[in-house]
Amino acid sequence: MINYLIIDDEHLAHEVIREYCDMLPYLELAKSCYNALEAAEYLREHKVDLIFLDLNMPKLKGFDFLKTLVTPPKVIVTTAYSEFALEGYELNVVDYLLKPFGFERFLKAVNKATGNTSSKSKAAVPKHSDDKAGTIFLRENKKYVQVIIDDILYLEASGNYVKVIVGPDMITVRETITELLEMLPGNDFLQVHKSYVVSVQHIKSIQGNRIFLGDDHTIPIGRVYKMNVKGLFE
Repeated sequence: MINYLIIDDEHLAHEVIREYCDMLPYLELAKSCYNALEAAEYLREHKVDLIFLDLNMPKLKGFDFLKTLVTPPKVIVTTAYSEFALEGYELNVVDYLLKPFGFERFLKAVNKATGNTSSKSKAAVPKHSDDKAGTIFLRENKKYVQVIIDDILYLEASGNYVKVIVGPDMITVRETITELLEMLPGNDFLQVHKSYVVSVQHIKSIQGNRIFLGDDHTIPIGRVYKMNVKGLFE
């Protein structure tokens, strides 16, 4: 499970975030704090995996609070003020949600946070565990499909859509291949062609300008992406 902390001085913001998080079975509320000082006190005794952080709060502003943390967890900023985005990225904030935000945009931010966590902190997001951590939600038509990241073989761009090949199944999502790649653990997936991203762990062999995945998948290597593939051997 991924334990999360909400820090926001607005009750409505807490309600929205909790409602969205309740739709994701791998997220568990650790505490709701209504100012940064309360959160700082809580974090003295407890650890969390993810913080939803508002910026414009009384007593101690969100970024000022964040700078006091020696080893901050993943942080998703939730605010009504877009002018602070640059400073947020300088502080390694995972994503920046501008209020009011819908579930789809929220989900994209959480996918980025959990994907990064799963590749760097197995204690926070153990893969293939009973609590379904190490997963992302992909939107296909009007439903959200939960996918185990380790089961993804490759991504294939197709017009305005991307085909996500998961074992014998295929999920078609309306995203760019770049957006999907940002949601996935960076060291586990590699772009090898303008239209293809492959899972490194599922590569069986590489021959010439082709990559062989699984039992019967052959992926072309684009000319400008050959250095990416060469990096696997260095």
